[in-house]
Amino acid sequence: MLVSLNWLKNYVDLGNISPEALAEKITKSGIEVDGIEYIAEQSKDVVVGLVTECDKHPNADKLNLCQVAIGEDETLQIICGAPNIKQGQKVAVAKPGAVLPGNFKIKKVKLRGIESNGMICSLQELGIQDKYVPKDVADGIFVFPDDVEVGQDVTPLLNLDDAILEFDLTPNRADCLSMLGVAYEVAAILDQALNLPEEKVTPASENTADYISVQVEDKNLNPFYGAFIVKDIQVGPSPLWMRNYLMAAGIRPINNVVDITNYVLLEYGQPLHAFDYDRLQSKEIVTRRADENETIVTLDGQERQLSNHNLVITNGEEPVALAGVMGGANTEVHDGTRTIMLEAAYFDPSSVRRTVKDTGLRSESSTRFEKGIDPNRVKHAGERACQLLEKYANGKVLTNPVVVDVLNYTEREVTVNRDEINKRLGTEITTAEIADILTKLRFQYEETDDKFHVQVPTRRGDIAIFEDMLEEVARIYGYDNLPYTLPAGASQAGALTERQLLKREVKSFMQGAGLLETITYSLTREAYIAKLISPEVKCDNLSPVKLFMPMSEDHKYLRLSILPELLHVASYNQARNQEDIAYYELGSIFVSHEKQLTKQPDERLRLAGVLSGNWLVHEWQQEKKAVDFYVAKGIVEGLFDLLEIPVTFKQAVLPDMHPGRCATISIDGEIIGFTGQVHPLLAKQLDLNETYIFDINMEKVFAAHKNVPSYKQIPKYPSIVRDIAFVLDEHVQAGDVKRVIQQTGEDLVKDIQIFDVYIGDHLPEGKKSVAYRLLYQDPSRTLQDEEVEESYQAIISAVNETFHAYVRS
Repeated sequence: MLVSLNWLKNYVDLGNISPEALAEKITKSGIEVDGIEYIAEQSKDVVVGLVTECDKHPNADKLNLCQVAIGEDETLQIICGAPNIKQGQKVAVAKPGAVLPGNFKIKKVKLRGIESNGMICSLQELGIQDKYVPKDVADGIFVFPDDVEVGQDVTPLLNLDDAILEFDLTPNRADCLSMLGVAYEVAAILDQALNLPEEKVTPASENTADYISVQVEDKNLNPFYGAFIVKDIQVGPSPLWMRNYLMAAGIRPINNVVDITNYVLLEYGQPLHAFDYDRLQSKEIVTRRADENETIVTLDGQERQLSNHNLVITNGEEPVALAGVMGGANTEVHDGTRTIMLEAAYFDPSSVRRTVKDTGLRSESSTRFEKGIDPNRVKHAGERACQLLEKYANGKVLTNPVVVDVLNYTEREVTVNRDEINKRLGTEITTAEIADILTKLRFQYEETDDKFHVQVPTRRGDIAIFEDMLEEVARIYGYDNLPYTLPAGASQAGALTERQLLKREVKSFMQGAGLLETITYSLTREAYIAKLISPEVKCDNLSPVKLFMPMSEDHKYLRLSILPELLHVASYNQARNQEDIAYYELGSIFVSHEKQLTKQPDERLRLAGVLSGNWLVHEWQQEKKAVDFYVAKGIVEGLFDLLEIPVTFKQAVLPDMHPGRCATISIDGEIIGFTGQVHPLLAKQLDLNETYIFDINMEKVFAAHKNVPSYKQIPKYPSIVRDIAFVLDEHVQAGDVKRVIQQTGEDLVKDIQIFDVYIGDHLPEGKKSVAYRLLYQDPSRTLQDEEVEESYQAIISAVNETFHAYVRS
């Protein structure tokens, strides 16, 4: 809700309080003010001018040479290029020396050889946003009404000194979706009098019932419907002050009839709708449920297909409006409208909400109907609109509006007790102070022995029980005034658990490795539920958990793997030219073995990643490194090195994975996940390029992690590097050889790296050469060549004996 302070001043005396101070007071009373926005930056020396002459510029076809009177017998010669400039108009004139928003200074200049002393301004040049500028002046200068005084400062005339408070309203405070509701609130906070508008109409002699009848078929959905007839209206611009207030509230002015209904909507919080009476082509209004597949063309020009759940306003035959949401195009008010039928009605919130959901339409009206409107303001809002139509559209309001009324106007009664209030709040509020608070809130009450029997006005539909009234007392009394105490007894500083720290450490590593975190839905579709499940999760009696009433088919099952939705995200991004993908997610899967769920599924934490495209790009060096199996495997190895958990990789053939580029991940012989390339067929099905993934059971990883602080001294003594290449049978795994080297030289060999694999010329058929780099080091002494050589020869012998290998010369 956008609240104009200049508009609010019509109802409450704000005194000299600044917008910032008022926003703080409102926020402290329980309604959060999201922000403060000023209509425009301050302008200087911009006044109303009268165009006394307007001739074509002698040296330019699209410029006009104007003489503009600005008061006190002063006339300025101004060159203007606006297409709508004419003699006799009253316009906004920036005099020489004026400063416009954006620190734009106006000077005397020459345009095509002729002097121009000042500038005739558009609303945009005065700082008003394009989206709020009326269409009739959107491409030109703004023209004031004839009754504006020449020479007057334009700032108050155009509401340029206004400040807008943006309320972030919770659903229960629907009363503040209106200026009057806000006025009640601010008056209570500031303890000021409230000045409410009076709905005074001079009715014509004709009777409304002679023009229209109203029939309501479902009074549960439409308990009140009021029809007002206003004749002989003159459609035109609305008054300047009304246009200013609408623009401040974020609504573009259109014409006086539409603007008045929008103005009353914002003022009273009661949606209204004006029908062109002649276009109704009927003397009856019937509200009913729509027929199945019935259609209506709404004001936005779209044809809407309806169902029996939707309430419509009809002329007895066809729909002319969607109740509480939007009017129909066939009865729209236009420039030639002379008689209108004004609707003021109460529609059931659930019915309006269902129509909004079915049609996708949401409007200022539907928002208020959905949250609930004040029953006591429905008819008054219609009378207020008639008053304004009579005054600003020269309309004649017919007497005795036609009303169908079965609306419940009963006020709730809540009893509060002074002692109970003080007990709950820890305060010592007196009976007199509670009475004063209720008076500020404009609540009627009876006081008996420190008890208050409060009549809650219908505008406050959020108050029903003692706790609601307790909150009202507390917030007006002032939350800052409530006593506070420090917790008694021993206190302990908060800290993260070991599991939380590990999760943060894992995320930090992944982000440091270059992966972006994603958060996908825990719910997935049926086609994904059996895809890419890790081997240790699968079992014969695994049963996916299905929702009883899913919101959509895409979110029907609790996931058994993070990867399908993660791949879906990757596909979505690659389809939008984001070729290089590196995503990870640390989230839960949900495992159950029951066909009929009788207990909560087992929730297990897993880490999944998706990699595709280029891993490294150095454009200057013209170097690119595409993602491959070893990039994915290297990320996983780096994580386990960080956690100091030894893991092994074993080649595997898994469903939906490339048969030659996939490996399981194990800790102490137990599989805890897998990594590899997505099968090309699945990748094609998902519209993915070559893609690599990993999936790890973090429950097992965290269980294996030993949180024992350790320290390794930086070696002081030199290291020795030896390279060795073994000729092996092609089926021998390089990792198996590496393990033999580790076991044989574990006392002295501190690191082993595989740096080359060769198959080809100069090697026997069925053989391959794998080269290893061995790092020898002892942290306590300098190694001797003899002991390094002894270890080196022992490694060669062990590998030869185990794999029937020999050293490549």
